[in-house]
Amino acid sequence: MKDVITLGEAMIVFNPEATGPMKFVNGFKKHIGGAELNVAVGCSRLGLQTGYISSLGNDEFGKTILTFARGEGVDVQEVNLVDGYPTSLNFKEIMEDGSVRVFFYRDKSPTLTMKSERLNEAYIKNARVLHLTGIFPAIGGDNLEVMMEAIRLAKKHDVKIAFDPNIRLKMWTKEEARKVLLDILPHVDILLTGEDEMDIIIGEHDPEAIIEKTREFDIPTVIIKRGEQGSVGYDQGKTVQADPVQASKVVDTVGAGDGFDAGFLYGYLNNWDLERSLHFANTIGSMVVGVAGDNEGLPYYEDVQERLGEVERIDR
Repeated sequence: MKDVITLGEAMIVFNPEATGPMKFVNGFKKHIGGAELNVAVGCSRLGLQTGYISSLGNDEFGKTILTFARGEGVDVQEVNLVDGYPTSLNFKEIMEDGSVRVFFYRDKSPTLTMKSERLNEAYIKNARVLHLTGIFPAIGGDNLEVMMEAIRLAKKHDVKIAFDPNIRLKMWTKEEARKVLLDILPHVDILLTGEDEMDIIIGEHDPEAIIEKTREFDIPTVIIKRGEQGSVGYDQGKTVQADPVQASKVVDTVGAGDGFDAGFLYGYLNNWDLERSLHFANTIGSMVVGVAGDNEGLPYYEDVQERLGEVERIDR
């Protein structure tokens, strides 16, 4: 039995060795990224049992990702290495203030070889939460069909669907994203989203309006990530606003949302109240931005406890 399984695309991420415009950066360091894999890793570090469904290129980069995921305790039995489809790449440009631009090289993503009929129903059945994002269908091919079949199988076995729209406008237009994501929302049990994303999908930016509008889709739990303004959560008729947790420094903002998602899912699966879950998730998001890399800053549970003042760390 897995607590959280995710389905998506992982990639090799090249982080610049210097800040500033990419055209002036001469060196990069190899990292690993991908929103869905980041969430799986984040949940695993917190102590949850996790699994990952994907396809990677049968190349050195794909094998690097596979080895990394195994080392993080993520089950990869449903990850395939495929020939003829190189593992996707992502180059980052990081400015002095921590803001990031990304440049993707994924025209022949290995996930394009995935087929809905090949999904392992037993694997999905034996999970408590299936976490998905809007990135996977944006890649193209049969990915939307694969995602919808995964949702169908999860619903068949009462597996909760957690969904982060994670809209990437470099991958599709606002109109394309809206059309696809509107069809996904009625199947969602836990919506983990940002204000800008909901503005694209449903034309609402204000948290209260978002919560009101999403009631039309019968989503039990709606979580709105607001970055430096904290977060807002709605669950079973109750709305909670959680104050932000100040980051000690901002180095790289990529992955903060994935860390938040992992933190909230941890609280959700441990039956925490909404206030505690949101504060825990906000805390993780504030920790992730202080470390360069997509998932290097994802904390272990004891790290979060220390940040919350629940335990004392002894260094010497």
